[in-house]
Amino acid sequence: MTVVINMRDGVDERKIKVAARFILEGKLVAFPTETVYGLGADALNASAVRRIFEAKGRPADNPLIVHIAEFSDLERLAREIPREAKLLAKRFWPGPLTMVLPKAEEVPDVTTGGLDTVAVRMPAHPIALALIRASTPIAAPSANISGKPSPTLAEHVVDDFYGRIEAIIDGGETKVGVESTVIDLTSESPILLRPGGLPLEEIERVIGEVKIHPAVIGKMVDVARSPGMKYRHYSPEAQVIVVEGERERVRRKIAQLVEEYRSKGYRVGVMGTEEYGADEFFNLGRSEEEVARNLFKALRELDKRGVDVIIAEGVEERGLGLAVMNRLRKASGYRVIRV
Repeated sequence: MTVVINMRDGVDERKIKVAARFILEGKLVAFPTETVYGLGADALNASAVRRIFEAKGRPADNPLIVHIAEFSDLERLAREIPREAKLLAKRFWPGPLTMVLPKAEEVPDVTTGGLDTVAVRMPAHPIALALIRASTPIAAPSANISGKPSPTLAEHVVDDFYGRIEAIIDGGETKVGVESTVIDLTSESPILLRPGGLPLEEIERVIGEVKIHPAVIGKMVDVARSPGMKYRHYSPEAQVIVVEGERERVRRKIAQLVEEYRSKGYRVGVMGTEEYGADEFFNLGRSEEEVARNLFKALRELDKRGVDVIIAEGVEERGLGLAVMNRLRKASGYRVIRV
């Protein structure tokens, strides 16, 4: 039995205590952050963390992000904290930024996917922060079956996990819609491992140039130092095709693809700014923020509407657009048409 705890009206301390007790007992609780919903367990309890991997069907070498509520928690989890980490934490925490640092001995290997580093962030959501403060640092990947689109509504978590975990906190729709940005601070130079809800440009204004890991643009890796680097992610049941390039060429190509697939008897969905004569359409919005917030919801919704093919409009790779294109390319299995 899964308990769904309604906190759409904000933090309820009595209900937080119930959820925190689940965490401290080694159970699993899904909860909202500003990015997506997380599937949480006590980060320092190895057996509880293993349940996350089991519930999600997640490969054991895919590390988790540990969520904290105070900077002092970082001092407990990381063996050392470089100057860049302190600068970034002061500027962007709480917020959608994860930092990879050398891990302390107290952190179980299962939490870090067997790596000697730990990924840590402080979420900017009152429910998440209240839950952590009432319990312990919480390991939490996105609350979806491994490989599926991430959840931005409690209903998405219910679809994937009802009856399989102890509790789901319903805090309404998440604001950012894509996961946190992940920066590796264990090398000589900072490295972007995953673009996300904090644009790279803002990070570089604080610590200078950040290198971009090849996995960000699609190169496969043998060792995943961050979630989202090695395995298939964000994929709906329908086949996804991404069309990117010059605006007018993209429009013409999508219209052509819709006509071709429909003529072959496929139900076609389009996610972007125009319908293009598709069977189903999800308007992602015009601004970077709207597109990011709606991205995973669109993939899940078009699946529910029974389409066979989803054709997605590409966006410019600046600001949040870098994260959007990273997710779209992964969702498509790199079925990308450039025009």
